Amino acid sequence: MSDIMLSLSPDRYPLSQGGLYGYVPGSAGETGPLRGLTDPEKEKEEKEEKEKKGIQDPTEECQTCKNRKYKDKSNEMVSFKSPAHLSPENAASAVRAHEQEHVSNAYAKAATNNGKVLSASVSIHTAVCPECGRTYIAGGTTRTQIKYYNEDNPYQKSLKSADRAKYSGMNLDYAV
Repeated sequence: MSDIMLSLSPDRYPLSQGGLYGYVPGSAGETGPLRGLTDPEKEKEEKEEKEKKGIQDPTEECQTCKNRKYKDKSNEMVSFKSPAHLSPENAASAVRAHEQEHVSNAYAKAATNNGKVLSASVSIHTAVCPECGRTYIAGGTTRTQIKYYNEDNPYQKSLKSADRAKYSGMNLDYAV
């Protein structure tokens, strides 16, 4: 293991300008790489060299990401029935909102059919783009479990009467 030693020359970083805590290199009129200034020709050469090696600019979308579309495969009336492109920045929130539509539909369906939502879970799936290697939102899955009460079923009616007999008198108030 090697020891690394950092030394600062007092004339380069004078203590009168804030010492080590408040001084920013390049703020006193210095030029060059300390301020982050680069040569435009050098940037152009680096970009051309990266293109030759097949390295893409991380700010640009690859063709696969540009052509990616999202479509709902369920039989419910929700968004994304026809394929639509989403930007990678907006895909996560749009997929979450879409899956929330499925959850809302489950609660509405349970309320109209004398049911109760026992559980509702949403999973957001990610994948890696084979072309550029970026991680993206690949879609989502909503799982709901609804319990329906059937009052017309004779077995349900007898179960209710048995429960009435079993639970009557179970809680008594002995207040005098």
